[in-house]
Amino acid sequence: MPELKWLKSSYSEASGNACVEVSKNGALIALRDSKRPELPWATVGREAWGRFTGALANGQLR
Repeated sequence: MPELKWLKSSYSEASGNACVEVSKNGALIALRDSKRPELPWATVGREAWGRFTGALANGQLR
């Protein structure tokens, strides 16, 4: 697997308390806790990720 390029979520707190990072990896989106990058990370399909982030943007999830 190629080295992943992680991007910190724009919703992460500036103080570093809630830091989520994502990485595009082909058909998958990888997710990890930036405070603990040595821990295992999770993956979801791009379609599911799009539905999730769309629901967040539309205020459907709180």
